[in-house]
Amino acid sequence: MSKEDDIREILNQAAQEIAQVQTSPRTWLSWIVYLLARLEEQAARASSNSRESYMEMLSALQAEIRNRVRTGGWN
Repeated sequence: MSKEDDIREILNQAAQEIAQVQTSPRTWLSWIVYLLARLEEQAARASSNSRESYMEMLSALQAEIRNRVRTGGWN
């Protein structure tokens, strides 16, 4: 199993557990924001390049969300 597969499995399990504990999708936002904040902390600790890359990722995430709302699907 690849590193990406391991991470995907961890995230799938976390998403399932969050959904079981808090069934309303509106409450999931706080957990998504929490995860993004922790990732930002990690990026800031790593290097200034990581921080810059994190900000680029946020911009790309914003575009993905807009696309999801517009088309109804994820890329």
